Amino acid sequence: MNISLSERVAIITGANQGLGEAIALSFVQAGASVFLCARDDAKLLEVQKKLRGFCNPGQRVEVMRVDVSNQQDIEKFYADALNLFPKIHILVNNAGVLGAKGHIDEVDWDEWVRAININLLGSVLMAKTFLPHFKKNHCGKIIQLSGGGATAPSPFMSAYAASKAGIVRFMETLAMEVKDFGIDVNSVAPGALNTRMLDDVLEAGPEKLGNETYEKFLKQKNDRGASLKRAADFCTFLASSASDGISGKLISAVWDPWEDLNKHLDDLQNSDVYTLRRIVPKDRGMDWGQK
Repeated sequence: MNISLSERVAIITGANQGLGEAIALSFVQAGASVFLCARDDAKLLEVQKKLRGFCNPGQRVEVMRVDVSNQQDIEKFYADALNLFPKIHILVNNAGVLGAKGHIDEVDWDEWVRAININLLGSVLMAKTFLPHFKKNHCGKIIQLSGGGATAPSPFMSAYAASKAGIVRFMETLAMEVKDFGIDVNSVAPGALNTRMLDDVLEAGPEKLGNETYEKFLKQKNDRGASLKRAADFCTFLASSASDGISGKLISAVWDPWEDLNKHLDDLQNSDVYTLRRIVPKDRGMDWGQK
C-alpha cells in the first residue's frame, strides 16, 4: 500500500529493537517524524542513527530513555515531546515484557507485578498522558500492541496473558470515550514474531513452560515466525488517514484483511467484529444456555 505519514509526528515506546524498531522504520519511510523511547540508551542511539539515514529534509528522529512504568519518566517525556514538536498525531504503545514464567504459585511475585506495570499500567498511563493533546487538536491515533495472550490462555505466562487481555479491553473502552474527539484507538495482534521475547521464552525452558508450550515456541523459532514488516506496515496503515473511523478494534496483522478495512467502515462501526467477547452456547451451534 502507498501510505503517507508526511508531516505527522509519532511517539513509539519500546522502539530500541524488534517490532518497535520496525514500526519506527516504516513510519520514517512513510514520511513521519518520530520520538522514540525505551529503557536502553545505547540501543536507542543506534536506532536513531540508522533511521536518520532514511529521513528526508524536515523529518526528525529523536530518542529518550523512558521506563513506561515510571510516572515521572512519562511526564518528562511528554513535556520534552511538546517542546520538540508543536503537534503530535500518533501514539504507539509497543513497550512490553513477558514477565514471570512458570506456575502461578511458584513464580516471583515482584516479576509478575512488573509485567502488569509495564504492559497494562504503562500503556494506560501513556494514553492518559497524551490524550489531552489529542483532544485539544481533535485528532489522534492510538495504536496498542497486543498479542496472543489477549484472546487465548497462555499457560505458565499468566502475567503476560492477563496484562494483554486487560489492555485490549481498556483500549476498546477508551475508543468509546473519545469517539467524539476524532481519535481512533485500536489494538494490533502482530503475530508470532521471532524477537527478543521469543528468546526470553525459550530461555525459560520446558521446566517452567511445560513440554507442550516449549515445543510450540521452539517450532515458531525454527519456522522463523511471522513477518515483522507486515506488522509494521499494518501499524503504518492505522497511523494514516486511510484508517480514519476504524476504532475500538483488535485486528490481526497476519490473518485479517486490514488493507481493505476502510471499505467496511459501516460494518466495523456498527458491530462487535474484532472485539473481545464472551462465547455463549448458541455461538457454537448448541441449543442450551439461552432463556
